[in-house]
Order: sequence, then structure tokens, then C-alpha cells
Amino acid sequence: MTTLVLLTGLSVLSLNMFLPSLRQIAVGLEADYALVSLSIGGYLAVSAVLQLIMGPLADLIGRRPVILAGLVMFTLASVGCLLATSVWVFLGFRVAQGGIVSGMVLSRAVVRDLHEPDEAARQLGIMGMAMALAPLLGPMLGGVLDQLFGWRANFVAYAVMGAVMLGIAWRDWGETLVEPSASFSAQFRTYPTLMREPVFWAWTICLVCSIGGFYAFMGGAPLVGEGAFGLTSALLGLGMGSISGGFMLGNYLTGRYATRLGRTRIVVLGRWVATLGPLAGATLLWAGAMHPLVLFGGAIFVGLGNGLTLPGANAGVMSVNPKLAGSASGLSGALTIAGGAVFTSLAATLSGGALGPVVLLILMSAISAVGLIAALAVQRMEARAAPA
Repeated sequence: MTTLVLLTGLSVLSLNMFLPSLRQIAVGLEADYALVSLSIGGYLAVSAVLQLIMGPLADLIGRRPVILAGLVMFTLASVGCLLATSVWVFLGFRVAQGGIVSGMVLSRAVVRDLHEPDEAARQLGIMGMAMALAPLLGPMLGGVLDQLFGWRANFVAYAVMGAVMLGIAWRDWGETLVEPSASFSAQFRTYPTLMREPVFWAWTICLVCSIGGFYAFMGGAPLVGEGAFGLTSALLGLGMGSISGGFMLGNYLTGRYATRLGRTRIVVLGRWVATLGPLAGATLLWAGAMHPLVLFGGAIFVGLGNGLTLPGANAGVMSVNPKLAGSASGLSGALTIAGGAVFTSLAATLSGGALGPVVLLILMSAISAVGLIAALAVQRMEARAAPA
């Protein structure tokens, strides 16, 4: 479990730790902020493609070799980002860091390899609670490193963490795949099978729009925090980490109550929390309480809702066909990250100006509401499928 937590945590850190440094990277590489922000959207797009490949590949040759290759790719790419002297070289190596996404994809698949759906949801909740420290501490650590040593210090940290994690995984990662598929092409052809399942799509849309609220916050918060509130890199990192406080609490509640209440009921509750919380924050901002605590307070509810949602939704999407858990995790993860790239860019585009904080919270609430509709659809499908 510890290795799974560390791998998933490093996957999250690869996205958010360097975000407080985006403006400094733009200045240091003499590039526009919009161009440097492709280090988020481009990274997510490449990660989406990699997940499509890594899921079936892991079902074919096993979880262990795929994760080890991903860690090597991430570590070398981190060194490339550290040494980059032009924005295009930086962006090239930055998107190559997407190899670490295998840690998130395959950690979920391993849990599903070992446990039945409700227990898998509980285990994912416990794992999520522990790894929530990564998004909580990541922006804080990144902001402090930037202020003390400059933006390149973040990529020194990435390279070191990647190398250490590679050593841990090499020693500790055991193979959990019991029945490998016959061939890669055969496994890749399982995607249409998954796509024909309405419940797979409902779970996947729920996942896309749950994590989509988080991605929108990551894309808009640096612009809003510095532009509307004048926050320093360290304070911005602290505020951006706040969303993970709610995420940790949500995962704790899921780990405690998943088997008692059932994963779908908890998922629906999480979507209500993530929809109404930021909407309430936007209302307060519009009424005149224009303060960063209101913005970050609204974001905490998105984190809480995601903590209640993601363990059950991940377990649900991989339970559509347990023999295709790796493929299901890869396909749903690719769609989630592709959606994240869209939501990140959308938030960065819409969140400028004096009303940026209000717009950002409304956008997060709207995205979460779509996830709520999908969760309610799952609940209806399960009720119809239940024996009379």
C-alpha cells in the first residue's frame, strides 16, 4: 500500500508542485505566460495518450514493467526540464514527464486486481486519504522552493523523487496480474467492448467532471491569486494546497463508510457537495466578500466532494469488466486527463479580470454538476439492474 500511495502521490506532484512558478518560468525563459501554460495542457494531453497505451500494455505484460518504464521516463525528462534554456525544449521535456501517469493508472488497477468492488472503493479511499498530502503540500513546497532557489529547484526535486521512487518500485513492486491477455492488439480491441457499456460511460463522465473541477482550479488559481488578490508564490501555493484538505477528509469518510453505505450513494453525496460548495463561494464573492479565503474555501468543497467521489467512481469504472481493469483504468484515465486539459485551458482563459474569482468558482460548480448528473444516472441503472 505504501508504494501505491507514493506512486500516486508523485503523479499528482508532477502536475501541481511547479504551478506557483509559472510566471517565473515565463520570465526566465523569455516566453509568454500563455505559452508556458502549455506545460499543463500539453502534459495532460500526452498523459491521456499514454494512458490509452499503458492500460492495455499492463494487461498484456504486467503492471511492474510498465510502471518501471514510466518512472525512468519521468526521471530523465525532469533532468531535461532542469537544463532547458528555451521554452520549446522545456515544453518538450515537460510533456515527456507524463510517463509518471502510469503510477496513477496502475495503482488503481492493482487495487482492483486484489479486491472486490466495495472493498476496492474502501481501499482506494484509504489510499487517497494518505496520498492527499501530495496535492496539499505540493504547491506549498513548490512555492517555497521557487522563492528560495528559483523555479529550476522544482525540477531538481522531481528528478530526485523520480530516481528514489524507481529504486523503491524496483525492490517492492510485485506483479499482481494473474491472467494476462493474449496480445496487445487483442487487448486494445477491448476498448469498443467497454464503450458499448452505458454504465462505463456514466462512471467515466462522473470521473471526468469530478477531477475536472480540480483541474479548472489548478488552471485558474495562479491567474486569480496573483492578478486579483496579489498573492506571493508561497501564499498562492498555500492556497492552492487548500483544496487537498477537503480531499483528505472526503477520502477518510469514504474509507470509513464505503462498505456500510455503498459506493454509489457516497459518490452521489460527493457530487452534491462539490456542486453546491463553490456555488455558495461564488455567491459570497459576488455579494462583495472579495477575499482569497472565500475563493479557497469554495475550492475546499470541491476537494471534499472529490474525496467522496473518486474512490467509488474508480472502483466502479474498473468493475464493469474486472478482466479489463487495466484497459478500463487507462481509457477512463485518458478521457479524464483530456477533459482536464480542456478545463485547465478554459479556466485560464475565463478567469482574468476583476470578476475572475467569481467566474472560476461558477465554472468549478458547473463542471461538478455534470458529474452529479452522471452519478445519478449510475444510481438509476443500478436500481434497474438490481433483482426484484
